[in-house]
Amino acid sequence: MAVKTIAQALNEAFHQEMQKNPKIIVLGEDVGKDGGVFRITDGLYEKFGPERVVDTPLSELAIAGVSVGLAIGGMKPVCEFQFDGFSIPSLDQVIDHATRYRNRTRGKMTCPAVFRFPYGGGIRALEHHSESPETHYIHTPGLKVVVPSTPYDAKGLLTSALRESEDPVVFMEPKKIYRAFKQEVPDEPYAIPLSQASKVREGDDLTLVCWGAMRAVCEQAIDSLEGKYSVDLIDLRTLWPMDIDTYINSIKKTGRVLIVHEAPRTLGFGAELIALANEKAFLSLKAPPIRVTGYDIPTPLPKLEKHYYPDLDRIVDGIERLMKF
Repeated sequence: MAVKTIAQALNEAFHQEMQKNPKIIVLGEDVGKDGGVFRITDGLYEKFGPERVVDTPLSELAIAGVSVGLAIGGMKPVCEFQFDGFSIPSLDQVIDHATRYRNRTRGKMTCPAVFRFPYGGGIRALEHHSESPETHYIHTPGLKVVVPSTPYDAKGLLTSALRESEDPVVFMEPKKIYRAFKQEVPDEPYAIPLSQASKVREGDDLTLVCWGAMRAVCEQAIDSLEGKYSVDLIDLRTLWPMDIDTYINSIKKTGRVLIVHEAPRTLGFGAELIALANEKAFLSLKAPPIRVTGYDIPTPLPKLEKHYYPDLDRIVDGIERLMKF
């Protein structure tokens, strides 16, 4: 078992699953000879050739449309959009077609494509390069939305997405932590089931919910309190369909919930999580649920980026407010 970054773990999953399944085709901008803008597909072109690792024109709508056609034709396309903001032009194909084939054909056809892209801030990038668009996809019936937070989870979740035989998957990769840390990852293939949250830490005082790059910041916040509170830390991993039981059972145990995400506050996924808490665990709540999120503004350019995203201080403040209510 070697230690790997998220980038290395994802790359290994691609190599292993493409070796096993000749129907997997990777396509996107610079995914071939250059190995992708973040080098996640590095080495695939040399190993599997230009018919299975395809450099495409600069058109996300076309990439998604070709992927839909390949998927309903029996292949397993995995398309890459270079950045989060660039995924928006693909929404016509992803939302209007990929998600609807099962319903449109009354189950005769499905669209098992994987739409993957780096998302979130933290690398001081330009406009349209630091977005958190998960709400677009969670709101769309028929999509599975997956966000890994660690190297171990990245390989296991991508393996499950590549093996998913029925429905389209949106796989969002937190770019800030592609190479931020390493973790022991099994060399052999393994899969982590989708729609299964990870209970990162066990606690009794409050439930802290996160995903993506926010997991590391939440762990730092808990550690900074030096055992002052006992925190149930949940990494959702699959945002939708989510592991509702793990989430609700935790709130029933602790009576308090804090949700942390990078995306803007209004209609962010935190709002839905609070609605679920109110509907399914209202009588267990000891304090109003709290969100620590991005702000309702366009993602700032580099100088102001650190002020936009939830940080240790904002999360600690949220914990303290919950506990002192």
